[in-house]
Amino acid sequence: MKNPFSPLPLASVTIDDAFWALRLRVNRERTIPHILQQCRDTGRIDAFRLNWRPGAEPVPHIFWDSDVAKWIEAASYSITVDPDPDLKARLDEMVGLVASAQQPDGYLNTHFIAVEPENRWTNLRDCHELYCAGHLMEAAVAHFQAAGARTLLDPLCRYADYIGEVFGGRPGQKRGYPGHEEIELALVKLYRATGERRYLELCRFFIEERGRKPHYFDDEARVRGEDQRDFWAGTYAYMQAHRPVRGQAEPVGHAVRAMYLYAAMADLAGETGDRGLLDVCERLWERLCGRKMYITGGIGSARGIEGFAADYDLPNEAAYAETCAAIGLVFWGRRMLELTGDGRYADVVERALYNAVLGGVSLDGAKFFYDNPLASEGNHHRQPWFECACCPPNLARLLASLGRYVYRLRETDIAVDLYVQGSGKFTIEGRDVELSQETRYPWDGAVTVGFAMERPAAFGLLLRIPGWCRAARLSVNGESMDVAGAAQNGYVRIERAWNPEDRVRLDMDMPVERIRAHPDVRQDAGRVALQCGPLVYCLEGADHDVPLQRIRLPDAALLEARFADDLFGGTAVIEGEAISADLSEWGNKLYRTDSTAGTPCRMTAVPYYAWDNRRPGRMRVWIPAA
Repeated sequence: MKNPFSPLPLASVTIDDAFWALRLRVNRERTIPHILQQCRDTGRIDAFRLNWRPGAEPVPHIFWDSDVAKWIEAASYSITVDPDPDLKARLDEMVGLVASAQQPDGYLNTHFIAVEPENRWTNLRDCHELYCAGHLMEAAVAHFQAAGARTLLDPLCRYADYIGEVFGGRPGQKRGYPGHEEIELALVKLYRATGERRYLELCRFFIEERGRKPHYFDDEARVRGEDQRDFWAGTYAYMQAHRPVRGQAEPVGHAVRAMYLYAAMADLAGETGDRGLLDVCERLWERLCGRKMYITGGIGSARGIEGFAADYDLPNEAAYAETCAAIGLVFWGRRMLELTGDGRYADVVERALYNAVLGGVSLDGAKFFYDNPLASEGNHHRQPWFECACCPPNLARLLASLGRYVYRLRETDIAVDLYVQGSGKFTIEGRDVELSQETRYPWDGAVTVGFAMERPAAFGLLLRIPGWCRAARLSVNGESMDVAGAAQNGYVRIERAWNPEDRVRLDMDMPVERIRAHPDVRQDAGRVALQCGPLVYCLEGADHDVPLQRIRLPDAALLEARFADDLFGGTAVIEGEAISADLSEWGNKLYRTDSTAGTPCRMTAVPYYAWDNRRPGRMRVWIPAA
């Protein structure tokens, strides 16, 4: 069950469409520099100089290293696509500074080197040593792949080797694992970059040891002189350590931690051929997407734990839906897609990317959402930075690596998972091929695929038929094909000897649709959401003269999508006739027994990702039906 598919290398993918190319440019020119400056201003970078002294402010925090690491990763992906010499110089400076902080034994964590050296590895449950180590490993692999230099890879291999000496099942080793998962998936990346099997085995140890009895978190609490019953979160389900992973039946606890763990479990299943572990991933995925996911692809509705609530408990205004959690869902979904080839995973990846993830950053690239509600009274806004700043650099690294999510390759097939104008270069059956896409997606469902190669090449082309698509037409060189009869697992496969003059045309109907929630989602009873293609829409106060809570949408109202060149740099909006409550019928009454007809009003919905980029005001995704 080794991964049958792998993504095209980032350098082999070009994105030049009207939608993502702009956002990637803003990410490169605004977001990545902004994050670097914030890291400088807040002391995160100076922490690696190890010159902190007691009494000085700011005190290097337990998770600061991860923010710098994610910036290094984002910058590495960025120079892979766009070799900016200025950014490369700043990247080289940061890599050298991080490597210089490594201790003689291989340890590398600024907080526990400078602030609490006596407490190294004493509180895996609450402190983020292994979490930060994982992000540094991911940064090292990204930098190695971008620059071809081992400047950071070698130090992080030393750190991983040191961690492998401290933790494990041999006598004298600690049988611990991280409270905040992350290092598990990073170790798989380190294994793939170096070929060193010990990193994969260390990943396996951390995953398989999780939740076993006697419980490691209990033992380490007793050593610290604490009563484990006083644990602030109350239950180890908060960090998915309430039972061994193979016995877990539903997503629980902190959503970001869960996503990183499940992504690593999928990686491990793919690398080792562990069908049982993949079954666990599939079980968790079904429960998550069937009962705990917002229509935007946001997850983790419980604000108090930044995580999962009961099934179907999806509040709108109080939604947490952390940006990092949606990013983690993309990571996990992509791994499941590469393992199984099942389009249902690509559907969720696409939903999260276009809505929950993209909405986490402002259109100017310099302000961010940490949590992402589906309704607001006008008091929720993006911020330039956060004290806990995990989301901004996480967004930057995902957007900078977007090219890795467009295509998948195996020995005989190339799969198109995201419809993005641009190209992908690959070698198949010994032939070099460049596949190109022409499309206005997500504003239009028409896609034309072409090829460039020196000689004809025989291979299979897999085109995804998104789950939102109700009808599609497919032709090769003008000759129609049966989409419904050829589709399998959400993809149509066309196998032939391809020539440079060949053209494949896919037309996907993209009407405006009313979406209804499961009856047990009490917060959305009697309401509809609007979707067009992969985009979820919302109402904003900026477009309406009446308060949003008065607007009702009749079932029979005609809704049309219109492209507005002058809004958000160009976007499609949904317009139609709705009904607004008429206050003149109420007078001074607070309640009444008879119904009121209301008055007609125009309604305009904008893509959810773009809300809160104009003047402050109310927002609603779910609209009461009339």
